[in-house]
Amino acid sequence: MGYRPTIGLEIHVELSTASKMFCGCPNHFGDPPNSNVCPVCLGMPGVLPTMNRQAYEYAVLMGLALNCRIATFTKWDRKGYYYPDLPKNYQISQYDLPLSSNGYIDLLVNGQTKRIGITRAHLEEDAGKNVHDLPGCTGVDLNRAGVPLLEIVSEPDMNSVPEVMAYARSMRQLVRYLNISQANMQQGHMRFEPNISLWVFDDAEPDGGHYTPIVEVKNLNSFRSLERTVAFEIDRQAGQWQADPDGYRMDKMSKQNRGWDDVREVTVYQRHKEEADEYRYFPEPDLLPVEIDDAWLGRIKAQLPELPIARYARFRKEFGLDEKLTTLLTSERGTADYFEAVVQAGASPHRAANLIQSQGLRLANERGTDVAGLGISAERLAGLCKLADEDKVSATTAAGIFQAMLESDDPPEKIAQDRNLMQVSDTSALEAIVAEVLSENGKAVADYKSGGKKAKKARSFILGQVMQRSKGQANPKVAGELIDRKVLGQT
Repeated sequence: MGYRPTIGLEIHVELSTASKMFCGCPNHFGDPPNSNVCPVCLGMPGVLPTMNRQAYEYAVLMGLALNCRIATFTKWDRKGYYYPDLPKNYQISQYDLPLSSNGYIDLLVNGQTKRIGITRAHLEEDAGKNVHDLPGCTGVDLNRAGVPLLEIVSEPDMNSVPEVMAYARSMRQLVRYLNISQANMQQGHMRFEPNISLWVFDDAEPDGGHYTPIVEVKNLNSFRSLERTVAFEIDRQAGQWQADPDGYRMDKMSKQNRGWDDVREVTVYQRHKEEADEYRYFPEPDLLPVEIDDAWLGRIKAQLPELPIARYARFRKEFGLDEKLTTLLTSERGTADYFEAVVQAGASPHRAANLIQSQGLRLANERGTDVAGLGISAERLAGLCKLADEDKVSATTAAGIFQAMLESDDPPEKIAQDRNLMQVSDTSALEAIVAEVLSENGKAVADYKSGGKKAKKARSFILGQVMQRSKGQANPKVAGELIDRKVLGQT
């Protein structure tokens, strides 16, 4: 007997609208508790909700990016919710007529493409937050209550931890590409709920078998906790099945919800998993259905950018970049846009990519921004790339000039000249330095000339002395050619 993990993922994404889903309160993280509330999101009697059009359009945009069928008619439903962080005791959501369904996303996992089906993506309102760090009581902060929340439900098409992580990271990348969510997990903008079971089968008959009971782990808010949760739950279910192969079956046990204990790194039983009828869904009487026509859908579709996997493939083909560098450049839309602007301004793709990777992303991370936010225009960075490609500055010097450009608006060539950083490629100027170094290092010259095991090391030593004597300004290529010619008589 063997088993195969079968995993689906529900992802909740808070949308970056200015106001909440059904009222005009600000949608803003970090404000004082209960400062962004009104009678609507507090559930006061007699108040009426009004739909946030921007949130709906953001949700449709995501549905299009996920290759979903967009419903021309969708409605709102009430879902029973009996917890203090949503005081009206129900959540406005979508039940049987979600705004998008039947889509897919393609992932790159270990160099292979894997397609994950999307069951549905629907809009709802978020709940508030219970605060447990007050002495002797629990506080409730309702600033988040009513914030637009997009729930994306996958098919159970993932069969390993790496596939789950690739899917989760791709979803975060996608909502950022679309600019519909900051997807900052520290601020609760994105939360994961994996559904995990095992398909148990006989090796002789892999199509015949059974599932272990589905476990849904609730409210994971980091990639680390998601990865460890799925890995632990696969091992836990495998152990339970091996201990009770006849009893630990989906047809004999109910589904269950579990939570993740981040201290002990285990999942903990919470309750049996609710079915749809337990939520007591019924149509929301205070909101009109939404009907979208071709013109409205066309305007939303026109906002779709080139999506990450397509951009990755184009960068590999068009610019000849390796897999690792391409992944890095296309991870954020702003970085990819900036790189392309630098290339369009005249930089060679490889030089631009390497400078952005080695300097731009590091400096941006230190300053809490993206590469474009550093304030170095694409034209100025392209100018620096040209200096390096023409051997007017070394790669090491180019890195220093990049950092200097943060403090100066001067062109990179002027910065290099003012700081005496331009490489010396004039052979007449270098010949005297090379001659001096050779005359002072007879043993190294002899070792290099011998062509033996020490030759390569001797040449590097001689070149290093020339670079040191020239204070790093000698063009290493030109200096190396001069050394070869003088020691070996090469032309």
